[in-house]
Amino acid sequence: MRRRRHRARPVVTLYTRAGCGLCERAGRLARREAGRGEFRTVDVDTDPALVRRYGVRVPVITVDDVEVAELELAPGQVRRAVRTARQAARPRG
Repeated sequence: MRRRRHRARPVVTLYTRAGCGLCERAGRLARREAGRGEFRTVDVDTDPALVRRYGVRVPVITVDDVEVAELELAPGQVRRAVRTARQAARPRG
């Protein structure tokens, strides 16, 4: 039986656009709370599919492709999602 490979570090992604003040604030908080997780920023305006998907509801933050916040980010929200992702990635058995 093959074991599923899990990421060693959760990936925190901030979907944003240029000139978005909410995005800048959310990005600073999310980057701090990502800890040792990988942090990525994606400008939705660079891809028409992302513009259709996210429209005006940026910032959107995902942890391992699971949306955890949009528009506003509460302190601790990313930290809890990263912890949950790490726990889910642990081998069971």
